[in-house]
Amino acid sequence: MLNIALFGTSADPPTTAHQQILTWLSHRFDWVAVWASDNPFKSHQTLLQHRGAMLRLLIADIYPPRHNIGYHPDLSSPRALITVERARERWPQANFTLIIGSDLVDQLPRWYQVDELLHQVDLLVVPRPGYPLEDGNLDQLRQMGATVAIADLTGLAVSSTAYRKAGDTAILTPPIEDYIHREQLYACQNGANESLPTW
Repeated sequence: MLNIALFGTSADPPTTAHQQILTWLSHRFDWVAVWASDNPFKSHQTLLQHRGAMLRLLIADIYPPRHNIGYHPDLSSPRALITVERARERWPQANFTLIIGSDLVDQLPRWYQVDELLHQVDLLVVPRPGYPLEDGNLDQLRQMGATVAIADLTGLAVSSTAYRKAGDTAILTPPIEDYIHREQLYACQNGANESLPTW
């Protein structure tokens, strides 16, 4: 039976931290299913088609290449339960593990039909710098029926939000940086371009 990691992310934009997590997952699961999603708890997101295109670039740029990571836009839904139902149609005999960052643990109990979701997937929480895991939050999830594991990986101390605010291109892979410039996706990039000398 396939063990599949379900890794949906806002990817606004995807960073080297996302790439690190994908690589780590690819060594521990038979297949890593990736998609860009609209988070109903966030607003003003870049168009899904751009975030999806950047995720494809991120996966293609993993070196050495990993051949068990796939981009699956058909899994994208603001509701994780809908995503899991779509995944189960695609892989009816698989075991699914939903990957979430530690920043989402306290939000998870408010997700759509979370009780049903937690009975259909295992949870793997990836620690993120600045978002310590609280035993009370994990206990609450377990009391709701969740099977929860903590990844022995701490994500890089970078975030998409910090990039959008400060424009630190060091957290981007070169193909994504090029894509952002070409498509003029973020105000911080526009500002950087305007400040360049013209001679």
